[in-house]
Amino acid sequence: AETAEEITLDEPIADTCDFDDFMKVDLRVAKVRAASAVEGANKLLHLELDIGGVTKNVFAGIAKVYKPEDLVGKMVVCVANLAPRKMRFGVSEGMILAAGPGGKEIAMLTVDEGAKSGQRVS
Repeated sequence: AETAEEITLDEPIADTCDFDDFMKVDLRVAKVRAASAVEGANKLLHLELDIGGVTKNVFAGIAKVYKPEDLVGKMVVCVANLAPRKMRFGVSEGMILAAGPGGKEIAMLTVDEGAKSGQRVS
């Protein structure tokens, strides 16, 4: 019989936030419309996300794990209301959700079939 591998937290759970604070974070299903490598940044990919008809450009540090051509059409979870952040390569208008410590150990959160772009995640 197989035994479950013991799982430990990479870092402590963050301080408690109340429900109203949590609801300020607008998590949405987004479809990756386009993805490309970012010249001069070996960790970043530029993603064009469709969030229910709203287009957002996002720079994500997932290039060591994902190829741009494999991401087009994927349904992901994003923070839709994150303040834009100016970067050397352009402005990032959101964030996709992923798990893992980084580098080659990262897993992007994707959405099961049936979810539609723009739907709120709760």
